[in-house]
Amino acid sequence: MPLFSIIIPCFNAETTILETLASLSMQSCSDWEAICIDDGSTDNTALLIKTAASQDARIRLVRNPGKGPSTARNTGVTAHAQADLIAFCDADDLWQPHKLAELALVFQDTSIDGVFGQVAFFRETPSASCVVSTVPTQDLSIDVLLGENPVCTMSNLTLRTQAFARCGGFDDTIVHNEDLEFLIRLVGGGARIVPSPSLQTWYRTSVGGLSTDLDAMLQGRSQAIATAAKFDVTPSRASHAIHHRYLARRALRVDAGRTKALHHAIIGIAHSPGGFMSPARRGTLTLGAAIAAAVLPRKLRLSLFS
Repeated sequence: MPLFSIIIPCFNAETTILETLASLSMQSCSDWEAICIDDGSTDNTALLIKTAASQDARIRLVRNPGKGPSTARNTGVTAHAQADLIAFCDADDLWQPHKLAELALVFQDTSIDGVFGQVAFFRETPSASCVVSTVPTQDLSIDVLLGENPVCTMSNLTLRTQAFARCGGFDDTIVHNEDLEFLIRLVGGGARIVPSPSLQTWYRTSVGGLSTDLDAMLQGRSQAIATAAKFDVTPSRASHAIHHRYLARRALRVDAGRTKALHHAIIGIAHSPGGFMSPARRGTLTLGAAIAAAVLPRKLRLSLFS
């Protein structure tokens, strides 16, 4: 039985899936299996995974036609994963080579149910990344999640299988921000999710992906807020401000339009100037970049903010 089961939901990922699988093959910890859940791809994704699997027995292809990433992840964990540790990875993201080795050490503490690290954002190649996420100094909480989700992406989360089962997995009716709602249920149910102060994941930003629809992400957050209320936690004005600051920065990374970042910056400041500007450097840089993006040509925006 492997130490890690890596769950990879895939849909029309022929341009990135081999690079993702290569980043797994380069892990210094080799004790893993990769379960690729193909969600009805119409391109060569399944064929490429089959080819990779023929060269590495740790890679498996599972068909899950057209049911969405949440169902794909749930299926991967409950029906196919063999390990006690579940690591999620999207089909276009990459891992730092020592990620699994670092995680294996952290999980030696049996009080820990989940781990996440820093994320670097890139568009074409990881070496071109100039933006790296920060992690809190304390365990993940619902209050932190309602401001800015420091996990950033499911590719940055590893859990004990038992913790996943206790929270019931992903809500497959939620398309955007399903990871946020899942994390709130996970933490609200008592799971201890801890940060690791090291870069572990490279997140590929792509124009047109699910994570670029900021309005839909806000709608998904509303569902997450409803889940938080079941644990008697409601977002503060500062949390709303921090979330809109996060959306402003995401708008810059995915080229959501000339004024989208400024729109969210203004809303965030209206909720709570202090919240938006805390910490001061992040608030100042976000606001300045949003103003600059509103007046810069698209080509220059992409070169500066992607």
